[in-house]
Amino acid sequence: METQITLNLPSSVYDKAKHFAQLTNRDIADVLMQAITLSLLPITTQEGSTTNLENLSINSLPDEKVIALTKLQMAPSQDQRLSELLYNQQAGTLQDGEHSELNALMQIYQENLLLKANALREAVVRGLREPLDA
Repeated sequence: METQITLNLPSSVYDKAKHFAQLTNRDIADVLMQAITLSLLPITTQEGSTTNLENLSINSLPDEKVIALTKLQMAPSQDQRLSELLYNQQAGTLQDGEHSELNALMQIYQENLLLKANALREAVVRGLREPLDA
């Protein structure tokens, strides 16, 4: 099922999408839809199950799951790839196709960090661990 929407984009974003669409011989709407889709990927935990942040209530999880989330990390292959892409970005050698991959991995990293922080807070509230020293 699809929902049609109208967006107002900054000219610079539109120009980049248009340029990329021309380079890849694709419709600009497809390029923008792919970019939005990639930027909103759900988190995948190390067990491979998808975690939906909107539906996850950490305070309702059993102690074991909360503790597991306090140790949440990216999969080693994702972490390695993220490091490579960040290095390439800093060096100015990031390829056009790698921008969306970098954005997707950054989102996974940020969502994992948010989950981990919330789990740490919940673990401290429950007395499962000591607070982190500032």
